[in-house]
This record gives sequence, structure tokens and C-alpha cells, in this order.
Amino acid sequence: MTYDLKITGGTIVDGTGNARFTGDVAIKDGKVAAVGKVDGHAERVVSADGALVTPGFTDLHTHYDGQISWDEEMAPSSMHGVTSCVMGSCGVGFAPVRPADHGRLIELMEGVEDIPGSALAEGLTWNWETFPQYLDAIDAIPHTIDFGAQVPHDALRVFVMGERASAEEVANADDIATMSRLMRESIDAGAVGFSTSRTDNHRTARGDATPASEAMLEELVGIAAGLRGAKHGVLQGVSDFDFQQGPDRFDPEFDLFEKMTAAAGRPMSMTCLQRDQAGDQWRKIIARVEAANVAGLDMRVQVAARAIGIMLGLDATFHPFMGFPSYKEISHLPLAQRVEAMRDPERKARMLKEKSEPLAGDGSPIPVLADQLLANIEMIAMRLYQLGEDPNYEPPKETCIYAKALQTGEPVLGAVYDALLEEEGKALLYFPLFNYGSMNLDLVHEMLGHPLALAGLSDAGAHVGTVCDGSMPTFLLSHWGRDREKGYPLEKLVKMQARDTARFVGFHDRGTLEVGQKADVNIIDFARLRLRAPRLHADLPAGGKRLLQAADGYVATFVGGEAILENGRLTGARPGRLVRVGA
Repeated sequence: MTYDLKITGGTIVDGTGNARFTGDVAIKDGKVAAVGKVDGHAERVVSADGALVTPGFTDLHTHYDGQISWDEEMAPSSMHGVTSCVMGSCGVGFAPVRPADHGRLIELMEGVEDIPGSALAEGLTWNWETFPQYLDAIDAIPHTIDFGAQVPHDALRVFVMGERASAEEVANADDIATMSRLMRESIDAGAVGFSTSRTDNHRTARGDATPASEAMLEELVGIAAGLRGAKHGVLQGVSDFDFQQGPDRFDPEFDLFEKMTAAAGRPMSMTCLQRDQAGDQWRKIIARVEAANVAGLDMRVQVAARAIGIMLGLDATFHPFMGFPSYKEISHLPLAQRVEAMRDPERKARMLKEKSEPLAGDGSPIPVLADQLLANIEMIAMRLYQLGEDPNYEPPKETCIYAKALQTGEPVLGAVYDALLEEEGKALLYFPLFNYGSMNLDLVHEMLGHPLALAGLSDAGAHVGTVCDGSMPTFLLSHWGRDREKGYPLEKLVKMQARDTARFVGFHDRGTLEVGQKADVNIIDFARLRLRAPRLHADLPAGGKRLLQAADGYVATFVGGEAILENGRLTGARPGRLVRVGA
């Protein structure tokens, strides 16, 4: 037999969870045709001697909803072994939409996901109104990787309720029936599912609550019921579980998600992370999810592979001095001029005596948490680390900036100031905000090991000036499968990021290296696999900036048997298409 491609001599970790083995993978017509000892010729033969061969990864929590209409490369995901992704997370997106609401959805995405509104305004093509039309529009554009889309609650609510879609308005029976019907039409057109968010951290660019953030039980259950009887479709939810209102609010809030799942008769996944202010709430979430499964509901938790951290820098969205009067005087200057001004000893001395002016408040999308942190700069410095060129996402506490200031006798604020000026002002400081209460990743280890956990929460494509977690699949393998003393077998990690994520969202044709599966494949030099430091790139429309993070060790990534990346560089190939679930 003649194959299109044969990958020979690699260590195959096939995504099933079974033990690795040495062998070949043959590909024909975009599918895996043979695995093991493969005879026969191939038009192209790629040696994987000394390397891992894995299925392509599926990222089930991204925010490429706008970027996908102008960017064919789908970076950074395509740089980290991801061959399929799911957009429309957290209830935000750009369809369905009426022309009059374009600006409203841009403000929503800009505030919730830290994507420059100017970039969205210039880049979005808006050649759709309904969600099925949106699917057609993005399917018509070639991309590096495959993608699916969820129906976002906020956009759906605005489409149906118009000006009445503010968070304070209660949807009436007709509104709910229409939203449910449109959601089901989208599912029938191939949408992955329906997403909603109830977190107070999500705000529009004007600082307003998101339209669906306070939706009542009747609305949530009514929309979810539209999935009843469907052969595919998942629910995805985000919530604070009202921890700021007291522990008595947890169970009623969780009940909403449980009743949605029961009404839909379909699986649900929800965000699970550790917040310092919420104590062990993440354990309560897992306990309720366990109980729901015992009761016959299919509920999972999405967990991150590392801390949910913020990158602080002079050119990033946030840094500790942005509210200081003496910094505001120079904030409009180009980076090089700001750095020069901040190196003036007189300005530094003046700034170190100042206090930050409030950044949050009416009309601001910046959360109150930002002001709380800036008012306690020494507390920040206890969990603030210099990232450097070889980033460590589990840094020991003795390397924090606070500890370094104590060692040198420098005032803590002065040490933060100096750190920001390194690399000509391009240095990034890492502040692990969630999942780092124990000052290590022991809690994440526990989350990843839970049988109901899904690898997720990368937010790839979002928070472009503060976060670059689209690299999480690379970190999952390198940190937990190789570098950390207390980690996990590589077979488990590949299965989590490939088969488990793909199957959960209904991508049943991929995720394992088995005959008949889609030929999405990674060849990885595992000994060399490492993350580079995130860097800001001004490559968004309208000159917008975003963080991108490269990786070493990816020998090749194939989508449907076609190489999209070789030796760490994208090839220019565009085999990626919309995945219409159920088609």
C-alpha cells in the first residue's frame, strides 16, 4: 500500500492512556491508516527517531471569536500542538448580532477578555447576523487548525432582547422561548454548545455588568432545555458562586448549573480554580460535581495546568505604577521615552512616595481587585516574580521580588520599579493570581488528578495584554510529565489534552492515533520541549498589541496529514476548517 505520509520510529503516545510504544504512523487521505510496524511506501517519510508522536491537542476553552475572521494562523494555539479549538467561551462572542449592536458586542469583548476594541472594530468582517451565518462565514476562511464554536449567552440575549438585554432586565417567556429556539437552530447547524458566565469579574469596556450575568433560573433552564433530545451539544459555565456574598450563596448558585444540566440532558463543564478570598471553594465545586454525577448528571470541571497569572509590564495592560500621578505624566510616551524618564533618580524618588489613584469605578472595566492589589504593593511583591527568558511558572517563594528586596535592602516598591525597567522596559513580571495560594502548584496537581477534570481554561486569544496561557498544552506536558518531581505519566497527560477534551465537545473523529481517526499529529522532541518568554507583538489590526509565546521542541504538527508547523515555524499551510458537530 502507498501512503501519503509515514512517520517512522517514534515513541508513540497514542492518546488512549495506554503505555507508549515504538512504531510508525501511516496517513492516507487525511486519516490514520496504520499504526505500529508499517510496511509500504509513502510519498513523504518523516523520521521521528528519539521523539514523541502524539495526537494533536484540542483546546476546549478559547476566545478566537473575533480573531478568526481576520487571522488565519490561529496563534498562539497553532504553536503549541493544538490542532482543534473551541471558541465562544464564557458567554461572549460575536454572533448572533444585529448591525446596530456591533459596537455593543465589541465593548463587551474588550472589557471581558481584554482584546483591544480598536483591533476588533477594524478586523471583524461582520458578514453575518445569525449564528448559522457566522459558522458559514468563518468556515469560508482557511486556517491553520480546526475550530468549533459555542453559542454565547450574552450575544444571544442582546440579539433577542435588544436594549432590554442589560443585566437588570428579566427575560420574559417569549424572550426565553426565542433564545432557546435560536440556540437549538445553531446546534443543528453544527455549534458545539452553549456558554454562559455569571462572574462579577467580567465587565464591559464601560464597566457595566455583562448582559447575562444575572440571568434568572427560568432563563438559564429555558435556554438549556433547547438541547433536550439533541445528539450533541455541551453546556459551559463560569461563576464566582457568589463567594463575596457569603458561604450560604454557594449551593443556590450551583443549583442553577445543575438544573441547566438536567433540563438539557447534555454534559456541562464549569470553571474550577482556587481563589485566596474564597478559601476551599474549589473543593466544594468538585464535591457537588461528584454528587451530580452520582445522581446521573454528566458534569465536569475545567481546570488549568498552572496558576492563572497576570503578566505585568510597562507595555502590558497592567503594571503597579499605572495609577501613580508621576507615571500618568509620561504614560502617553513611547516605551523608550518612558523608560528614559523613569530612570531619572528624581522621578523615581518622587514616584516611590506617591500612592496609586483609583483605576476602577463607574465607567471603568478594571475590576476593584486591581485597586485592592495596588493599595497593598508589598503583598503583591510577595507573589511577584521576574519571568525572564526561561519562565518558571512554579517559582519558589524565596525568588519573589519581596524576598529579593529584603536581601538587597532596597525598598520593596523600588525593587518592583527597577524590575520593570529591565530589558529596556520590556521585562514582564509574573503575578500568579489564582491556583497559587499554597505558593506552589500542589493544588493544581490535585485538580488535574481528579477523574472528572478536563484540561482547559487557556483563554487562548483573550486577555492579550495580561495573559498568554494558550501555551498551557506545552506546559502540561513539559512541567507535569517531565520537570516536576510530583507529576503525572505522560500517557495520562496526552489523553487529557487530546482524547478527553475532543470527546467531551463531540469531536469523536480525533484525539487518538488509531486507524480511522483524523490525522492530527504532533512530533515532539520531548527533551527540548520548553516555553520561551512571552513577548508583546503589535500585530493586531489597528496596531493593537498582544502577548505571544513561542516554544522549542515541536518538530512538526500535522492537521489532517498536512504539516502546519515544522521545526517550530508555521509552514503557511491552511488545512483547518470549521468542525460542524453532528455533521
